[in-house]
Order: sequence, then C-alpha cells, then structure tokens
Amino acid sequence: MSKKFLIEVEPAKQATDGRPSIGPVYRSIFAKDGFPTPIPGMESCWDIFRMSVEKYPNNPMLGRREIVDGKAGQYVWQTYKEVYDLVIKVGNAIRSCGVDKGGKCGIYGANCPEWIVSMEACNAHGLYCVPLYDTLGAGAIEFVICHSEVSIAFVEEKKISELFKTFPNATKYLKTIVSFGKIAPEQKEQAEKYGLATYSWDEFLQLGENNQFELPVKKKTDICTIMYTSGTTGDPKGVMISNDSIVSVVAGIKCLLDSVNEELTSKDVYLSYLPLAHIFDRVIEEYLINSGGSIGFWRGDVKLLLEDILELKPTIFCAVPRVLERIYSGLNQKISNGGLLKKTLFGVAYTYKLHNLKRGAKHEEASPMSDKVVFDKVKQAFGGRVRLILSGAAPLSTHVEAFLRVVACSHVLQGYGLTESCAGTFVSLPNEMTMLGTVGPPVPNVDICLESVPEMGYDALSNTPRGEVCIKGKPLFSGYYKREDLTKEVLVDGWFHTGDVGEWQPDGSLKIIDRKKNIFKLSQGEYVAVENLENIFGLVSDIESIWVYGNSFESFLVAVVNPKKEALESWASDNGVSGDFKSLCENPKAKEYILGELTRVGKEKKLKGFELIKAVHLDPEPFDMERDLITPTYKKKRPQLLKYYQNVIDNMYKSASKPS
Repeated sequence: MSKKFLIEVEPAKQATDGRPSIGPVYRSIFAKDGFPTPIPGMESCWDIFRMSVEKYPNNPMLGRREIVDGKAGQYVWQTYKEVYDLVIKVGNAIRSCGVDKGGKCGIYGANCPEWIVSMEACNAHGLYCVPLYDTLGAGAIEFVICHSEVSIAFVEEKKISELFKTFPNATKYLKTIVSFGKIAPEQKEQAEKYGLATYSWDEFLQLGENNQFELPVKKKTDICTIMYTSGTTGDPKGVMISNDSIVSVVAGIKCLLDSVNEELTSKDVYLSYLPLAHIFDRVIEEYLINSGGSIGFWRGDVKLLLEDILELKPTIFCAVPRVLERIYSGLNQKISNGGLLKKTLFGVAYTYKLHNLKRGAKHEEASPMSDKVVFDKVKQAFGGRVRLILSGAAPLSTHVEAFLRVVACSHVLQGYGLTESCAGTFVSLPNEMTMLGTVGPPVPNVDICLESVPEMGYDALSNTPRGEVCIKGKPLFSGYYKREDLTKEVLVDGWFHTGDVGEWQPDGSLKIIDRKKNIFKLSQGEYVAVENLENIFGLVSDIESIWVYGNSFESFLVAVVNPKKEALESWASDNGVSGDFKSLCENPKAKEYILGELTRVGKEKKLKGFELIKAVHLDPEPFDMERDLITPTYKKKRPQLLKYYQNVIDNMYKSASKPS
C-alpha cells in the first residue's frame, strides 16, 4: 500500500446548472486534526518580528558583505535587537512625514538590509508595503505608484533616476523619497521642483530619533502588503495580502517541516537574492525571521552569486528553475570535461545512489561513500552546509530535479503557489522520490479541489482526476486592489480558481499539467491546449524554449523556437553546414532538422496530427523581458509574442500552406 498524504474532507459534486463537476475536497494528512493554530499573540507580521526580537535579541539577523578596498570581504551582521532599534527610528520618521496607518509605502530596489528594515517599519505602523520592481515593464512603476497612491518611497541609490522617470504624473501622490544610501544634490534639487522632500538613509534615521510615535493596534484582517503581479495580459494587478495570510502560511510551513523533522531553527542561514518584491521570497524570509535565523544578502550581481554562496555558507537555498538549470548545465559541462575516469566514476555513483533513492532510502543513507568521494564537490559549491533546496515560481524539469536530488547531498523540494495564495500552497516532501516532477501535496493550511474543464477534456471525477486547481483557506488574498470585477472572476464562494490545470497522483501529490486559459480552436473546430503541447515539445533536447501558435482561421500550428547554440552548432558540423549561430538559425536545413525533432517527439508522445507543428522560425535571441515577451517568472506573454512575431507568423502560414 503506497503512502497517501491527503485526507478527504468533502465528497465530489456532479455537474449542475451549467457548473462543471468538482472532485473531492482534500487537505494535507498533517492537518487531519485541523489546521495548525497560530502561535498565541501572533496576529500580524509585526508580531512575527517583535516576538523574535524578544526571543533572540542577540542573534545575527541581517548581514551584508563588507567592501574593503573595493573587494568583498566577510559578512557583517546586525542582531535582531539592532535591527529593531533601526526599525523604530524609520517608523517614527515615516510618521513624522505625515504618513499614518493605512498609508501606502513603496519600496524599490534589490534585496538589502534596508529593504527589510523599511518593510518592518511598515509592519510596525500598519502601513501597506507596496514593492516596486523594474521587471514589471516600462511604465509599470508609474502605474503602481498612481494606482496604489504611494505617498512615500524607499529607493536603492542607483534606482533614484529610474524613479524620476515617473514624474510629473507620480508626484500627484508621491511626497517623500528616502534613499537606501546617499542622494545627490542635483537629485534633491530636481525633486524639490515637484515639491518632494528627499532624504539620505542617515538623514532619515536622524529624523526618526527626534520624533516618537505610538504603534497603532494591528488586526489580523489588516492588509500588510499590496503585491502587483505581472499579468500576462493587461495592467499589473494589485494583490492585497493580509496579516492573517502571512501568519497562517508561516504556521503551515512550520507544521509541514516539523512533521518531516526538517524544522528551521535559529541556527539556519538563508541567502536573500530572489526578489523580495515577489511573494515567494517574502514568505520565506518571514518564516526565517519567525525562526530567529540569519539572512545574508547577495551583492546584486548574478555573476557573483556563487561567490556570495561560498562566503555565506547558507543552510537553506531557494531558487527559481532558471538558476537551478544553470547550475545543472555548469556541473554537466564540468563532468564532460573531466576525462573518462572521472566521468565513469560519476556515472556509476550517480546510478547507484539514484537506484537506492528510488527504493526508498533517505538521501543521506542512499550512498554515503558516493557523497563523500564524488558528490562532495557539488555540496561545497553550495557552501557545504545546504540541507534544503527549494524551487518555486515556475516548473522545474524532472531531469534537473532528479540530478540535484542525487548530487546536491540535500533535500530538493519543488513548491507551487501564487501571489494570490501567498506562495506556499503545495510542496513536495523530503525523501519521497515518487514525488519527482510533482509539486507535492498541499501545505497543511488550505483545502484543495479540482474542477473539471470539459472543453479541454479534463475530468475531475475520472480515475486519473484532472481539473483546474482551486484553493480555499486563510492564506488566500483579500482581493485585487480597486478591481472588485477581477476579484469576482477568480474568487467564487471562497474558492480561488488558479487557472492552472492539475492532476492528482496516487500518493496525494499534484502535478501541474496545463493552463486553462491557453486554449483555442483551429479552423477545423479542434481544440488545442497549447501549454500542454509546449511542455511536450520542450522535451526536445536541442531547444531552449518554444512558443506554439495557432488561431481559428488556420488549420495547423506553427512555432517560434530558441534553439540551443551548442546543439545546433554540433548538428551543423556533423552535417557539413557552415555559418555562425545567427545564420544557422536562418538556414532552411536547420529549420527542417528542428521540425523533424519536434515531430519525432510529438509522435512518440502520441499527439494527434493537428497538434504537430507544420512550420518553425528559429530565433537565436532567447525570449526575454527586455522585449516584454516573458514575465519575471518566465511565463510567456502570448499577446506580446504575437505582436512581436506577427510578420514571422504570417510568412510561416503563407509558405506552409502553399502546395509543395
């Protein structure tokens, strides 16, 4: 009998009155006696911090690398009590600028100690913390400031000039700018022209020393942050998150990790580099603060990330798949270049340990010898102390996850959640190899059900239940700011409809298999679920990414592909085709080769004829945020892709529909 990590709390419902059928409502086995009760006295995000300051006043809380003669040295730490004293000063200074409870405070810049201090000052005084971030796209910063009516903004020194680009429109609301560092005299002057007050960090702390304000009472239902999500269509949406959401997510993650003996303690160390403007990192850092752990900040440069890891030696490492895929490619490259003996030794150790893991061995017992002799170098690349690697924000490919589970000598867990569900909704469990390629079972603070999607052929009541993932529970958001209409579309009877299609696995974990919205009809009336096809074609090892396109005026699909440079160059040299990467991408033979690979995989996976690609365009430039083709979490922006590649698409349809 396989383990099952779910319990049923409500039976399935048949389809009625045009509403699709709904599968049973499940929750985590770890919540069989009810959801974890929050810690007494912990009502708000401020309480999370305040209680840790009381419990761990002298623990190192926030650290950054000291720069000596232009070189980065060791991490230098501020304790919980020192941070608390700064937070009180910053809070007093904010209030003396006339910003009261319920006011909106923007934070704009890379993760750093000042970011957390500003955030905690918002928590202390019941202000809405509104993160601003570049990758929302041009004009979005201005949109967010004006839409949420931000009156004071904390800004990283080098971002001040970016913020000025939102003038004059933003100055209708924005009255005070505080730099995380210094502020240049000409910038002060420019801001004054618009009637804005500006402060360097030190000036602002000074302002806080001379003013004292009472901390207001904060309720569970109070909003603590509005996080704007980069929608794949339309304006960014402001997701309102309450104190209750964050407090219950922290309680849920704590309950889950305690249940599998991996609880965080005050000895844990975390590297802060994923944007605090996103819910994934915000929730993890709140949880770390709740545990009295230490947060070390990176230097803000991806190329220096590995150096920062080596210096900090974190115990918890969170990543998005992009980062883990880079690590995977780098390690594979090293193994390939390591000579036959090393390669063979690695292969043998890898196969042996993977086999033992699949048989149910714990990762530290699967092959201690291999860990010591072969995989220790990988462990050291993460600083040598990592025990939990958590991947979120987008799907992690199964081969990368399997590889890291074997070689990283730590747990590799994949999670799933949305800004609207306060991040932690599902997470796979340590030592459960059957959960490879899934997002695991629900965290013990939510109820989950699948709702059938008949037009896509997904049935929540079939033997393999599939349907739209729906979530209910305290972690859910309180609505989209000033967009009641959009809130009503996704929140129905307390259930949040995610738009993602999931499939329950026998052990109670969930696999995300599709996206509900990305479905269209071809001219012959056949429905195409494009996300599912992209996942299948993504298995072609010679391509980085693929965007599949079709519409109801055409009878077949076309695609734009980013090929892998090494793969295409090696195909070219094997087939006597010359030219650099750019010219190879234009070569009809190369297109034919990639098309052949896509067709081969499509047929292997038993796709129907109309689901196969009939023409491709190869773009040497990967889809990127600069051209507004993807969101910060690497989801494709389909309307923008179509606009960008319209001519390419038209030409593919013209040439592919000509009789050959």
